[in-house]
Amino acid sequence: MNKTIQLRTRLLTVALVVFLALLLLSRTLVHFLTESWWFAATGFADVFWTRITWQVGIWLVTFLVYGLLLSMNYWLAMRLTRDRPFYTYPNLNLQPYAQVLPRYVAYGVIVLLTLSAASSSVSAWETILKHLNPTDFDQSDPIFGQDIGFYFFHLPFYEVLQRGLLGLVVWCMVLSIAVYAAKGEIRPERGWKYFLTGEAKTHLCILLAIAALTIAFGFWLKRYELLYSAGGVVFGAGYTDVHARLHAYWLMGFVTVAIAILFLVSLGRSGFSLPTVGIAFYLGVLLLVNGVYPWFQQKFVVEPNELEKERPYIENNIQFTRAAYDLDQVQTEDFPAEASLDRTDLANNQSTLDNIRLWDYRPLLSTYKQLQEIRLYYLFNDVDIDRYTLDGDYRQVMLAARELTFEEVPAQAQTWVNQRLKYTHGYGLVMSPVNQVTPNGLPELFIRDIPPESTVDLTVDQSSIYYGEETDTYIFTGTSTSEFDYPLGDENAFTQYQGLGGVPMGSWGRRLAYAFDFSSFKILISNYFTADSRVHYYRQILSRVRHIAPFLQFDSDPYISVIDGRLHWIIDAYTISDRYPYSDPLARNLAGNAVMSDNLRQIAQQNTNYMRDAVKVVIDAYDGTLQFFVVDEQDPVLATYRKIFPNLFISRDRVPATVKAHFRYPLDYFQAQAQMYQAYHMANSEVFYNREDLWRFPLQVYEDTQVQMQPYYIILRLPESEQEEFVLIIPFTPVNKDNMVAWMAARSDGDEYGRLLLYEFPKQELIYGPSQVDARIDQNPEISQQLTLWSQEGSRVIRGDLLVIPIQQSLLYVEPVYLRAEQGELPELKRVIIAYGDQTVMANNLAEALTAVFGTATPEAIAAAPAADSAVTPRLDPQLIQAALEAYQQGQSALQQGNWQRYGETQQTLENLLQQLNQQASEPAVSEGSVP
Repeated sequence: MNKTIQLRTRLLTVALVVFLALLLLSRTLVHFLTESWWFAATGFADVFWTRITWQVGIWLVTFLVYGLLLSMNYWLAMRLTRDRPFYTYPNLNLQPYAQVLPRYVAYGVIVLLTLSAASSSVSAWETILKHLNPTDFDQSDPIFGQDIGFYFFHLPFYEVLQRGLLGLVVWCMVLSIAVYAAKGEIRPERGWKYFLTGEAKTHLCILLAIAALTIAFGFWLKRYELLYSAGGVVFGAGYTDVHARLHAYWLMGFVTVAIAILFLVSLGRSGFSLPTVGIAFYLGVLLLVNGVYPWFQQKFVVEPNELEKERPYIENNIQFTRAAYDLDQVQTEDFPAEASLDRTDLANNQSTLDNIRLWDYRPLLSTYKQLQEIRLYYLFNDVDIDRYTLDGDYRQVMLAARELTFEEVPAQAQTWVNQRLKYTHGYGLVMSPVNQVTPNGLPELFIRDIPPESTVDLTVDQSSIYYGEETDTYIFTGTSTSEFDYPLGDENAFTQYQGLGGVPMGSWGRRLAYAFDFSSFKILISNYFTADSRVHYYRQILSRVRHIAPFLQFDSDPYISVIDGRLHWIIDAYTISDRYPYSDPLARNLAGNAVMSDNLRQIAQQNTNYMRDAVKVVIDAYDGTLQFFVVDEQDPVLATYRKIFPNLFISRDRVPATVKAHFRYPLDYFQAQAQMYQAYHMANSEVFYNREDLWRFPLQVYEDTQVQMQPYYIILRLPESEQEEFVLIIPFTPVNKDNMVAWMAARSDGDEYGRLLLYEFPKQELIYGPSQVDARIDQNPEISQQLTLWSQEGSRVIRGDLLVIPIQQSLLYVEPVYLRAEQGELPELKRVIIAYGDQTVMANNLAEALTAVFGTATPEAIAAAPAADSAVTPRLDPQLIQAALEAYQQGQSALQQGNWQRYGETQQTLENLLQQLNQQASEPAVSEGSVP
């Protein structure tokens, strides 16, 4: 009977422990379940299960290995001392706890150590999978001759393995030493040589030998870490690293192996004399070859002859840094920067002039908010830049998505039903060309209002935005109550979601799981749910893509595009690494950069020294569908991820043309490349060593403050191109000087996507930099007087970005000027400043400014020119004169409307007519009575 009661008691105890464990793990298990549903609904279940399977497998293997080896060492230590009682130390008697200590304390420590190690090892899933799916770079490092892929995919795995093994051996020793100390096997009073004897000594010597071999393995790996040395004249292994530290690591590895052998040899000897001598020798060698010798080499061999000694390593640094940031593909051309433009040149570059960005995104965002947010609960998060072919013209436009922010709904209406079931989505977007302005200084809108109204041949068939930059809450669709769609006069329009986004949750079991996971009892008891109900979460697009692909880095600026009548978000995704040999980390080159985004700074803080524009993620704003399109088919890091997740990425040749037309060169990536190129355009090692030709981003005046210029998108015709294209450009100036020395362009269109071009200016001429042009503007009495007058009249003058526009072989500087009332939030574009050559003018609009600089032909002057001798007075055809007058008038009308295409056509017609009139004027007229 007593045995039965004891058995029941034990069973009840076990059941209670299991119940409590399940209760503690229930939230984790429920969240795991909902996560599996979410990944299945998005179509990436294989990504989820690949990660989970490997994480669970790694956890189990680590748990078993740690638990087994720690238990074995504890059992062995107890077994070897089974005939010894717990030793009584002075003031410490362990004998009363002899039965408790092994069972509860030791195994408790083992469990805690095992759980900690297993939990820590889960993060190594990516390292292990990349080790098992490597991709060659087909480039070797110059010191060891290893393919670069070794450093990306294998070396991190070996280092994780070495640290894990060393930690395991150390804990085995600690646990064994604790047992031997408790059993009295370790007695300091015996003296250093004989404080440990017998089988206990054998056990610990074997562990110490294994630890020594593991440390020797670590020295072998440290050799490769020299390629990331940051202490020399450049990043990477320098002369001292190769000729001193490398030899030191080899020697330390051999000495450590010898120490391991001494530990094994000492098994047959009494005492620890051999290992003691070996350890003392080890410490001496460590101090000498790893400290003193490299110092001596650097101080007395390298520093007196630094350039000569370090030259090959500087060349390695330049070569590998340029390759790591894809700067070795930059195409360099000369750009004469001539002041040779005329009206014909302008007419031949109409598309460039049509797309000069007069609207800066910062004042434009304020204008959009005032004109087009419509209701308090709508929000324009930012302004994006893209290009479209509209009514047959290739146009650069600025656009913003109208998202919904529930926090701005009136407080009385902020109920659970409204938040989760009613106010579910934003609606539509606003779009405007970059250069057109209404008579009152506001942007000319191509797409506006709710529902969207379009004045061009671009329509939005699906305007609802369920997934966006601001949608960070979960909502439900397919319920028995209609969703608010958009305001309609004094009433509202309602809708029912018809898409496939979200996770089906019509069953009672799923409602229970989500109620528990979201900590909301209302989900379980609400009567609004139906069999078609769906829950939408991870709606914030950056968190959505990071949840699926946490191994990629994403650009800080997703942008909205209208593709086939639907709204899509496009996010640039990068592969990064800190494992490229000799490549200078981005973080070491950020000094003086004030315009780099916070996102790029976070990337740099990961010691990033390799970066690729690898993937474009396209997200449907209505149903949240994600597509990961490959951009860089040559990236070995992405190739490895494609092996790991074969169904995640879509190859570049399968990108739809309508989607590819909106891919643009990413801003963060271009900033990183331009930042590195400021130093690494210097290919000569001696020039690089002396830092003779360092560049920087130009300075400009924005509003009334001098700031660094940011890269900007523009449509222009590159000197070697036959048509306009969408590019991202940034000028460069020398360090501590303001004249321009070069400008870099990144191409975005068609097969030319991703090509980097650098145009260098003549070094013997002064090419004005942006800050110098701003100084010329400030020194112009008419312009400065007008700006000062506006400021005194209670308006705030906003000087926009100064754009450097390359046209053919010349440079045109354009700066918009906005006015905003001191208490207002509606900036208006009031003036446009143009600088060209030695001229600086300000006019009401771009057309007038161009006319002021380049002038225009006047056929009236030709007709009214004073007659010469009647005997040679030319006979001018009145019909040609009239046609020229009409062409001129039509051109002026097109100029005022900003219609550059029409203006160019009329200028060409006018030129032809003037040539005919000039030919007539050059022929002497026949005198009256003469024979023709």
